[in-house]
Amino acid sequence: MLNNPVIARELLGLLRTRRSIAILTAVAVAFSLLIIARWPSDGVVDLSGATSRDVFRVFAYSLTAAVALLVPVFPSTSIVQEKQTGTLALLLNSPMGPVAIYCGKLIAALGFVLLLLSATLPATAACFTLGGVSLFDEVLPLYLVLGVTSVLFTTWSLLVSTVAITTDGAVRGTFGGVLVMFLLVLLPHYFLDGSESSLAGIAAILRNVSPVPAIMDVVGHADVGSRQLVSQNSGVAAFTLFGGILSILFAGMTIGRLNQTLLDRARSQGNVTDDRGTGVRIFRRLMFLIDPQRRKSGIGPLTNSVMVKEFRSRQFGRLHWLLRIVGGCAIVSLGLAFAATLGSEEWGVETIGAIIVSMQAALIVLFTPSLASGLISSERESGSWELLRMTPLSAGRIVRGKLLSVIWTLLILLMASLPGYGVMIWIKPILEEQIIQVLICLAVGALFAMLLSAAVSSFFVRTAPATVASYSILLFLWAGSLLVWLGRDAPFGYSAVQTALSINPMAAALSVIGTPGFESYNLVPVNWWVTGVSSGLLLVILLIQTWRLTKPE
Repeated sequence: MLNNPVIARELLGLLRTRRSIAILTAVAVAFSLLIIARWPSDGVVDLSGATSRDVFRVFAYSLTAAVALLVPVFPSTSIVQEKQTGTLALLLNSPMGPVAIYCGKLIAALGFVLLLLSATLPATAACFTLGGVSLFDEVLPLYLVLGVTSVLFTTWSLLVSTVAITTDGAVRGTFGGVLVMFLLVLLPHYFLDGSESSLAGIAAILRNVSPVPAIMDVVGHADVGSRQLVSQNSGVAAFTLFGGILSILFAGMTIGRLNQTLLDRARSQGNVTDDRGTGVRIFRRLMFLIDPQRRKSGIGPLTNSVMVKEFRSRQFGRLHWLLRIVGGCAIVSLGLAFAATLGSEEWGVETIGAIIVSMQAALIVLFTPSLASGLISSERESGSWELLRMTPLSAGRIVRGKLLSVIWTLLILLMASLPGYGVMIWIKPILEEQIIQVLICLAVGALFAMLLSAAVSSFFVRTAPATVASYSILLFLWAGSLLVWLGRDAPFGYSAVQTALSINPMAAALSVIGTPGFESYNLVPVNWWVTGVSSGLLLVILLIQTWRLTKPE
């Protein structure tokens, strides 16, 4: 297996890129600075070990977030790039079998992960030297959880890479699955903890898919959604079991797909409804409110043609797909309203509001980069940007049409939580002003995420790197500030946490609604000003860069 040529090609090719070197260097420097920031400088050592344990907790959460963010990037495009370049056909026709090909790509990806974790060992050793941290009870279990997390996310990324058609689609699918396994599987347990229904037992099992409860068990925090002060469950063992089972399942599915049928892309030509018989047209008119196979009307003279083009060419931009999104959002709204009604009896309206805010922020982080990161880069990658340059459309009209196509879709997604907020106001009318401020925070955050992704897209020629960069910057700003919040009092003071949270609209919304741990920070209207000014600067950058691209070379 070590003589597998795929390992050498993948791993050496990966290590020769500037991006991998930059990631390894940034991780080593960032985690070293985290330890140096709390290293004793006055010759007085904390014999109780409380300081080192606080630093270790921030270190553990930060490293887990870094693994979830960085590990899936390279394997998510590994196989789909082989399909696009034609080298996958050569691999499948070589003497190597599907198992050898898959193991080569898996070992190469995990080899980079091993280097990534090795870059954090000096910081881990320094944290252990401070005292108060056990090697066998905390340090080794932490790296065990990180190893299982890396294998789980890598196998998932490779599976998505066999299903996706484009590299940016593979990146979106990979990060969507990571978000589900990392965060969303925790929400049912958060809602149902303490109840005696069978669903509570299922939710308790489901949350073991996420590495977060295992990390909280390692650092001595309570389980997510639990009312206990200290975890009573072996989260490390449970996550290792479930993570191993899922990894084997993902690996088996990927190996089963590595055959010649993966190269077949036969598609049905289909029939336009207008070309069918009278009876079929009448039947489809009765059965479909919006017929996806019906010819569309022409673009009006006052309509932004770029916006219409984006809706009609985007995979989920056609009107029938938007109606399906509206229907899904309506179902989510009813579920949130029902949860708000039941949860208010036991948990309080503020806690349910915090859950809704977290879910809405997760939707923004998940969908906005996938919608906006390819606005300009996809045109340049496909070659259609040259056609746009030859039209009489100005840079402002192009940008306006593309941004409007994203804004309408985001509005539909954000409206999913309005019924839940309405029920909260009905239960506790005094929260009306707070909920309005929460909606403003989320709307400003969605605008910032859209303009950030669009501005990043204008600097890239290919969509996949633009998507990765958009996700990375957005998660660094939002999730990174929450990591600083986790280290409040040690190693970060109140002013440092206040400054870090001022750039996070989600944190501002949580502080407005009075979520425990955020209620002491005054983030409104500072966050509105910071996010608004940043959005304005991003819009200017997007306009200038688009104007430059429209000029002759």
